Amino acid sequence: MTTDTIDDALPKFIQIHFLAAWPGALLNRDDAGLSKRLPFGSATRTRISSQCLKRHWRKADDRHALHRLAEQSGVEGVRSKIAIEREVTGPLRARFDEEAVDAVELAFLTKFYGKSAKDKQQRQALLFGRPELAWMRQQAERLLSENADAKAAGAAADAWIKEEKANLNQLRDQNVLAASLEAALFGRMVTSDTRANRDAAIHVAHAFTVHPEQAELDYFTVVDDLRDRDLGDDAGAAGVFDTELTSGLYYGYVVVDVPLLVSNLTGCDRTDWAGDYDRALAAQVVEHLIHLVAEVSPGAKKGSTAPYSRAELVLVEAGDRQPRTLANAFRDAVPTQDVASNHSLGHRTAQKLLGHLQALDAMYDTGEARRHARLPDLALDGIADGSLREVADWAGALVRDARMMP
Repeated sequence: MTTDTIDDALPKFIQIHFLAAWPGALLNRDDAGLSKRLPFGSATRTRISSQCLKRHWRKADDRHALHRLAEQSGVEGVRSKIAIEREVTGPLRARFDEEAVDAVELAFLTKFYGKSAKDKQQRQALLFGRPELAWMRQQAERLLSENADAKAAGAAADAWIKEEKANLNQLRDQNVLAASLEAALFGRMVTSDTRANRDAAIHVAHAFTVHPEQAELDYFTVVDDLRDRDLGDDAGAAGVFDTELTSGLYYGYVVVDVPLLVSNLTGCDRTDWAGDYDRALAAQVVEHLIHLVAEVSPGAKKGSTAPYSRAELVLVEAGDRQPRTLANAFRDAVPTQDVASNHSLGHRTAQKLLGHLQALDAMYDTGEARRHARLPDLALDGIADGSLREVADWAGALVRDARMMP
């Protein structure tokens, strides 16, 4: 089992596997307010959606925050239904005729949000980069400066859009990251301008418990302080409620498509990603992502459950072959109790993961390089280990230092 180096290969894919546990929490709810679930193999599991995980990793505000990398390069993103009103035409209303601004605003809204753009509820929340919003504001300002009345401004805006001069994709020639760092990492779809779309370089699976779901209905009441003081034991409850809580050890899986990541960040052709390009930002993204996956918890009901935990095992793989999940190690659910074993659930889960990995290696003669960070009870024998920082630095260096073979 290769554990540390990649021989005659490039790290085209970085795979991140993690095991993390949360007790008594409601991490991700469905439309009925219950914990999300996933039927898988021999049991139904508790689930955390990929959207939930990605949002918490994107919005995290700590030393490894992705938005800090974006701010350093001036390529933050704004995901909103009202970005045009707030960021494009809003700042111009104090300087130009109100009706003229309305006409230009409607043209922009229709261009990017569609024919039903007047109704904010019908719009899709689009992701725009700060450079894109600044560019659109400049174009709106030019149109208003050249056309004083509403009719002329609206006609000019419509003509400009029909000529496709509003194509966001043209900004790529000026600023590769005009669509924002977030779009480069997690993708973007703009139906009004398909050339401005971005494929996601980071792929996130839904996390699920390695064992059957463990759920409890939490019954609680609300006490009226004033009635309680006046009536004592006869006051009764001001409200009676219940909510679902779950506990579990989750397996999660993330893939970084390194060629696409470098291409999205530098503008190079993805087939030439390991050429003479500055991959420092791509390496930083990988390093930060590994920390975020391990350290940032999803979770609702923070005030009543404090759902803060960290991964107990993080396994990182790098290789040039198609990635593959290790979720099938848990197709047969891990028993939460095993009378035949004195080992913990974490230990038995880690060993099941390792056994599945070894079986795949034997079948496919896999050549991934691997390192892992873990608590003592979750060691994966035969795979180099270290602190989370050391593992993240190792993965980042693979991306930063990659070179095409002569």
